[in-house]
Amino acid sequence: MKTLLIVVMCVVFGMGCARVKVGGSKEPIKVDISMRLDIYQHVVKDIDDIESIVSGSESKPGQKAPQSRIGLFIGTAFAQESELGPEVQQAALNRRDRRSALVSWQEKGVVGENKSGLVEIRGAADSSVQALVAAENQDRMIIYKAVAEKNGTSVENVQKLYAVRLQNDAPTGTPIEVANESGGYTWRVK
Repeated sequence: MKTLLIVVMCVVFGMGCARVKVGGSKEPIKVDISMRLDIYQHVVKDIDDIESIVSGSESKPGQKAPQSRIGLFIGTAFAQESELGPEVQQAALNRRDRRSALVSWQEKGVVGENKSGLVEIRGAADSSVQALVAAENQDRMIIYKAVAEKNGTSVENVQKLYAVRLQNDAPTGTPIEVANESGGYTWRVK
């Protein structure tokens, strides 16, 4: 009888114990960390640095800007941090050299800034304007590719950010390509 009681109790206790099955997912765990803000800040800083060269607020290589003694050390450190390479610097200087001609055509509405940060002919233009636009777009693409590579982002993202800056800086009368309510893009005069 005692043996029977032990067997019954073992069966009852065995059935009464909860069984928990722990199994891992067949899919690996995915962690999505967004670094957009950090990349965005670095890209915008690079855009500001390049546009300061284009606008003429930074001196050309070989020219000495007047600086204080402390400015010599700070300026050198800053220049080393934001260096994008000689191709980018040359492209920015080329853009600087053609800036007045480009602005003139923009003010007349012949040349506009599109959504991709490129210059586009919007009116009647002769071969000299076409050559100006082609050279400008070539230098811009050199800059966009270098900034994208440096910051680990796509050229398209750089172009979108740069387009906003260029459209904001464009003179009055410049055609600009902007988003509309239907999700497309339309041209309007600034």
